[in-house]
This record gives sequence, structure tokens and C-alpha cells, in this order.
Amino acid sequence: MRYRFGAFELVPETRELLADGRPRAIEPQVFDLLHYLVCERERVVSQDDLIAAVWHGRIVSDSAISARISAARAAIDDGGKRQDWIRTVARHGFRFIGPVEPVEATRHRQPAAEAAAPGGTPHQRVAFCRSRDGTRIAYATSGAGYPMVKAGHWLTHLEHDWHSPLWRPLLSRLGQRFALLRYDQRGNGLSDREISDFALDRFVEDLEAAVDAAGLERFALYGTSQGVPIALAYAGRHPERLSHLVLHGGFVKGRLVRSGADREQGLALLTLIRHGWGKANSPFIKAFATLFIPDGSREQIESLAELQRLTTSADNAAALRWAIDHFDVSDLLEKLAVPTLVIHANDDGVQPLEQGLELASRIADAEFLLLESRNHVIVPEEPAWPVLFEGIERFVLGAAAPG
Repeated sequence: MRYRFGAFELVPETRELLADGRPRAIEPQVFDLLHYLVCERERVVSQDDLIAAVWHGRIVSDSAISARISAARAAIDDGGKRQDWIRTVARHGFRFIGPVEPVEATRHRQPAAEAAAPGGTPHQRVAFCRSRDGTRIAYATSGAGYPMVKAGHWLTHLEHDWHSPLWRPLLSRLGQRFALLRYDQRGNGLSDREISDFALDRFVEDLEAAVDAAGLERFALYGTSQGVPIALAYAGRHPERLSHLVLHGGFVKGRLVRSGADREQGLALLTLIRHGWGKANSPFIKAFATLFIPDGSREQIESLAELQRLTTSADNAAALRWAIDHFDVSDLLEKLAVPTLVIHANDDGVQPLEQGLELASRIADAEFLLLESRNHVIVPEEPAWPVLFEGIERFVLGAAAPG
């Protein structure tokens, strides 16, 4: 069922908001909130109702709810003062007002220009396996198409990321063309957190366990940030399993085995983690957001604090960061025998462009894709978003072997 109101049309089957028939960008969680308000338009919806329906019972702050309401209003050109569509009912909640016309769903063709917008796969399946040392690893499958595995990296939580305004657009976009497998590495998210061994080999074994549990024989491997050295180490062990290797925003040597400003930045980040982990207004959150998504929205930045609170402890975060910043895969690059695409943003504040260029220049026949962006995590609102996915799809699907 679709819903028309004013110049807008809400299309649940494709998770689109149309304005005068044209798709309008809307973050997944904001879409869910707007859809719920429209469906429940005959009554006032309380904050508890919203938390149950949109956040699935997770604890969220009043400010987070207010931010999502503001984003929903902005998406449909509704001012907080006018409240033409979403009315605040003091001390009771919110109600969607104005005429709504329910329309039976018809076949909808998504415009080519909308290929980069978030929408998405409606379901993920979460399961568990054991790494070689017995560590419990949570993994999730979603989407449809050619098999792709996303290597684990610092800060993931399978359930939170599935609804996150920062990660859900990326997961939805990948799920349009790929059968995606991802997992929470040790010390993070739904995987075991009481861990003391964070060696690179253990992270590779976590990836091996998730791939084997999912029954994958051959696939494309997508490593981002810390996932890049893990993906490289896996490719060195199992080149026959990989049809393609995609390395995005990665590095050859971690900050603490580099010199100069990179090492100083790594030590400063560790100090901020220990003193500001998971605190919404802490200096760490500000520094973290400035590094990772300097052009991110307020909602995306707020989601980082929530992710920190949910995914791991401050001690674990610091231990993971210390281990990651000591990774060094220099000796693996020239030995690699897998078709490789290296992607890097020209002004990445987390991993400097020089690290991406070194990866591409030292891996035989590697292709290099430069993104015009300051963000370490590419977001739908920037021009680099379609470039990223068009590059991945062309590289993997243009020559993907079914075997």
C-alpha cells in the first residue's frame, strides 16, 4: 500500500519518498518513522510507541527522537512551527495530520538516477559460529545477487548497523546487487567481548569462521578501513576462494608503526577513547566525527555515540585500536594473486591518501579509484556515493565468475 499526501507519495515496497513524482533522499530510520506516523494517523502516537515501532524497544534519548522527528518534517517540507503534516501534541506525542490517500501498490520502476539512494533489503538473518580459538562470532546475511563478504572492522554491531542512519544506506545499496555476508569481529557487537587476543591472525580466523559457517565457496571480499589488512591477510591464505578483492579506505601500516603526525594522531585518539567513549558530547565524539564523517549530518554523527555505547566497552575499544594501529601487511602486497580494486577518498582524515596509493602501486595489476570526499565513511548525500557503488559493481559484476 502506498500513501499520497500533498505533493508526496510514500512507497513502502521500495522504501521511497516521492516528491512530485521524483525520489527524495530520506534516511532509512526517518522513512520508518514517517511510515509509522502515516499508518497510525488516526491517533496520537506516544514516544513509547515510536521507540517500540521504530527503535524496536532499544533505549533512546528524547533528543534522538526529536532529531528524527525534525528530519521527517524536513523530508516533507514541514516546518517545526507550521506543523502542516506532523503535529506535536504537548505531553502526549505526535500525530500525522492532513488528508492521506491510500493507493494500492503497482509495479514501480525505480529511476536510474535513484540507483544510489538508500532503500533496501527488508530483512537480515543473524546467526553465530565459533572462531578457531572458540570465540563466538555473530554473522548476518542479507540482499541478493553475487556473493560478497564484508570484512569486519572497528566498531560494528549487526543489529544497530541494520537500522543506523550511517550504515543502513550502505548495507541496503550493497544488498541490491550482492548477497552480502558481514560479521561482528571479536570484541564488538554481538560477538564475544571478553577477549584478550587481538592479533591479526585471530581477526583472519574470525573471517574464516563466518565464511565457512555461511557455506560460501567463492566470493568477492570487500575490506574497508581496518578490514583492509584483514582482507589482504585472508587473500594471502585463500586466493582460490576469492574472485575479486575490493580495498576501501585502507592502509599498509597502522598509525603506531608509522612516524611523525600519523603516530601522534594514533596516540591522541587512544587518549580520547579512554576518557570519552560513548559520551554524546565528549571531545572524543567531536574528534571522531571530524575524522570519520566531517560532512555527515547531525543524525549520522549522533548515531556514532549510540554505536559506541552498544558495541563495546571503553577498555575493549582502546585495546582494539591499539592492536589495529600496529597492523603491518607490507610483506603481503607483492605476493597477492587476486584481482584487486583499491578505493580511497582524496581527503580522508582517518587514513591518508598515501596509504591507498601505496596499496595500489604495490599490488600487481591493481585498479585504483579515487573518490572526491573528506569522509572516511561515504554517505548518500555526497557526489562520491554513486561513484563508489558504480565502481564496485563494474569491477565485480562486470567480470564475476559464477564458480
